[in-house]
Amino acid sequence: MTGLNYPEEGGTRRTPLPPGYHHLHEELPIGHGPAVLAAAGEAITTFRMHRAAGARIRSDAPRAAPGVDVEVSLGVGPFRLRAPCAVVWTVAEEDRIGFGYGARKGHPMCGEEAFVAELRPDGAVWFTVTAFSRPAKAVTRLAGPLVPVFQHRYVRHLGRTLRRLVNP
Repeated sequence: MTGLNYPEEGGTRRTPLPPGYHHLHEELPIGHGPAVLAAAGEAITTFRMHRAAGARIRSDAPRAAPGVDVEVSLGVGPFRLRAPCAVVWTVAEEDRIGFGYGARKGHPMCGEEAFVAELRPDGAVWFTVTAFSRPAKAVTRLAGPLVPVFQHRYVRHLGRTLRRLVNP
C-alpha cells in the first residue's frame, strides 16, 4: 500500500511483531455470546467505537476495508492531533471481526494498530488491540516515555467504550 510511513505492512497480523518498535498488546473482556461479537464487530469496523470514545474520524468509506483512508484526530483547536492512516487488512470470520490500519505520511507515529473482537471457546468476547509504533515527528520524540502511557490509557478507554456500546 502506498503512503504508509513504515515498511512492515500487515505486521499486526503476525507474531512476533516487527523489531525496532514499541509493542502494545491489550486484551479486554467486553461481553458474552455471538450477539455481542456481532455488535462489537459492527462498532469496530464502522469506526463507531472510535467516535463514541471521543475521536474525530474522517474516512473515505463508512466501513473499514483494505485501502480505505482514515484520519483519526483527538484534542481541540490548535491542540488537535491528526493521525492519517490507511486500513491494511480486515478480518470477518465466525469468531473474529476487526481491522488493522497503518500510519501514513503526516502521522505523529510510524507503525500499525489492529482492533479485533474475538469470541472465545467459552463464549466470552474479548477486544484485542495489537500495535507496533515509534515516533515519526519531533513532538512524539519529545514526549518520549509518555507516548506508551497514553497509548495504553487510550486502548483501555476504547475497551470500556466498546463494552458500553455492546451491552446497553
